[in-house]
Amino acid sequence: MSTLPLSRDTIATLVHQFYDGVRADADIGPVFNAAIGAHWDTHLERMVDFWSTVMLGSRNFQGNVYGKHMALRGVQPEHFRRWLQLFEAAVRRLFSPDDATEFLVVANRIGASLQYGFFGEVKATIEGIRS
Repeated sequence: MSTLPLSRDTIATLVHQFYDGVRADADIGPVFNAAIGAHWDTHLERMVDFWSTVMLGSRNFQGNVYGKHMALRGVQPEHFRRWLQLFEAAVRRLFSPDDATEFLVVANRIGASLQYGFFGEVKATIEGIRS
């Protein structure tokens, strides 16, 4: 296990490694590939901006996360479960326990908000992480 210092570059490492796993995943890869299509480079850069804004206060990200996701069709609770599993594994592999926990608190909040939007309740969370 390595622990990377928190910076835009290490967030970019996280985003790229995480989404490499997402794209290859049999459960959620097809959902993401259908939604993003040929625009992965743009999506990855936006995700680096998003997580840099959240974790570093960079204010590089502007957008409506909730609205963008609510436009997607076919999203199921198991997609959230798998996304959270892959994300948790990536942040715990790359960052210190404290930094990983900060990432996971935000991921839980985002996941909960989106699940309420899709299903009217939260069906998947990262265990042991309080939002």
